[in-house]
Amino acid sequence: MDVLILLGCIVMLVLLIAWAKVNTFLAFLIVSVTAALLLGMPATHIPQTVNKGLGDTLGSLAIIIVLGAMLGKLVAFSGAAQKIASVLKNTFGYRYITWAMSLTGFIVGIPLFYNVGFVLLIPIIFSVAYNYRLPLVYVGLPMLASLSVMHGFLPPHPSPMALVTQFHADLVKTFIYGLIVAVPAIVIAGPIFAKALIKMQSKPTVTLQANDLPDHELPGIANSIISALLPVLIILGTTLISRLCSGHVAIVNFARFIGDPTMAMILTICIATYTLGTRLGKKLTDIMVIYVDAAKDIAMILFIIGSAGILKQVFVETGVSNSLAAILQGLTLPPLLLAWLITAVLRLCLGSATVAGLTAAGIVFPLIGPHGADPNLMVLAVGSGSLFCSHVNDSSFWLFKEYLGLSIKQTFLSWSLMETLVSVIGLIGILILDQVK
Repeated sequence: MDVLILLGCIVMLVLLIAWAKVNTFLAFLIVSVTAALLLGMPATHIPQTVNKGLGDTLGSLAIIIVLGAMLGKLVAFSGAAQKIASVLKNTFGYRYITWAMSLTGFIVGIPLFYNVGFVLLIPIIFSVAYNYRLPLVYVGLPMLASLSVMHGFLPPHPSPMALVTQFHADLVKTFIYGLIVAVPAIVIAGPIFAKALIKMQSKPTVTLQANDLPDHELPGIANSIISALLPVLIILGTTLISRLCSGHVAIVNFARFIGDPTMAMILTICIATYTLGTRLGKKLTDIMVIYVDAAKDIAMILFIIGSAGILKQVFVETGVSNSLAAILQGLTLPPLLLAWLITAVLRLCLGSATVAGLTAAGIVFPLIGPHGADPNLMVLAVGSGSLFCSHVNDSSFWLFKEYLGLSIKQTFLSWSLMETLVSVIGLIGILILDQVK
């Protein structure tokens, strides 16, 4: 009975978001309270569960996500993203332009959320397409495939970071495994798949030219890349130091302090404010305005993540997760495949990759531990499942269609198929990695 209530609540969540168009945050709150009541949780205990679910989920994430959004805005505002794209375009040339676009999306996509990255990089896609006289889809899809993979697979993006926390995974291992899985997914779904679309013509209703900064105002390429990747470099570097200097307690403790994701992001913002801001002649007050705007942009994302944590907490405290685990024991599907499948179904129903991943987390959490699933790979399995077959209930589907001037059919054959390739290739990579690691 408990499992039926769980499934009914998920259906209710899907209907509220996809059909009734209720705000996702409110939908999660309504479903969470309803689930708690139906599952027999005492009414006086529900507020405590709501607060715990929200607090535990956001407690270790809010600072990282907000600072990550600030860094992403600064990378774009300073011209660092433009510099990276320009250098890669000039380096790779006409023949390998799709590879340059993939690499640009890969690098810039580490600090940028997908929707932010799309809006900021779409002028570059138009500029390159016009300069080389190539179809927009052929030029743009590889870059957007990279952005999508980075958003769905790798920390510090919201869903992967939340999954790392909920599954008690190792951040560094998850990032390294994610890179191993992400690269083939990007290559196949990006430059290779784009070759099949080189004849796909589009009719954009707007003509976007990149609003480039003058060259003398751009940061150097080393500064641009290092500043954009600094959080990753700090975390990986301090992890390496702590392992090489394992006999020196003071060094290890200091490395762990600096390498903590929160500390790494704080340090990065302080450094990047100088390297991509005041050093380039920008006023500190203008940079602070950028940071405020960045925080506003991701406010609702934070609430959605927190509310998803509430639903997970309800499932855990009422024991329904254990009931589901008992049923799952009878299935012959491997835990990683099952986690991917559940998330993929939610993605088809809900549209949002972030919401699908966070909703699936509470359901598949029992697969970790007694079922022997690696929590680091579980993060990636849910992440890859959350990218499966973006279609008409996903805002990214419409962003791609409208900006590139495609028909519904063309968007399915390009964007939706690309997202499906990314998801399936990611799953294959995860299953292979699970066998060889």
